[in-house]
Amino acid sequence: MEDLLKNLPKNAKDKHKQNKKFFAKLKKKPPKQLDVLMQDLHEEEFAKDYCLDCANCCKTTGPLFTDKDINRISKFLRMKPANFIATYLRIDEDQDYVLQQVPCAFLAEDNRCLIYEVRPKACAEFPHTDRKKFHQISNLTLKNVAICPAAYAIVEAMKEKIKV
Repeated sequence: MEDLLKNLPKNAKDKHKQNKKFFAKLKKKPPKQLDVLMQDLHEEEFAKDYCLDCANCCKTTGPLFTDKDINRISKFLRMKPANFIATYLRIDEDQDYVLQQVPCAFLAEDNRCLIYEVRPKACAEFPHTDRKKFHQISNLTLKNVAICPAAYAIVEAMKEKIKV
């Protein structure tokens, strides 16, 4: 896993132009069964269940926290939302709540999430490769292939299955 993560940014960068061109074509004319295919590819890749070996998303990036996320997590931690915000969050340039720092404060040494049951929606949906209308989030996917080995593998498998 260490080698995979070490090489992931370079591999993603090497494939960036190819992937960008692929997604541009896909956006213009998405296949009818794209969402079904993406769901299958997503499930197949995540059946390998190496998230706990990796946790690169938690180590290198932070999710956006919605008001619902903040209230749910605060309640779980038995904190007032204002205290949760002051302790863990900051407002970014887009006026969104994000983590004050990475790696995530809720990432345990064994790569388990200490608030998994109530984690932010953005964490639960990451890397968004099973999202409906997948062709509409190509910019996000292009970023995520450099962070998530599963997203990288899904996009590579996708390019094999879909000829644009």
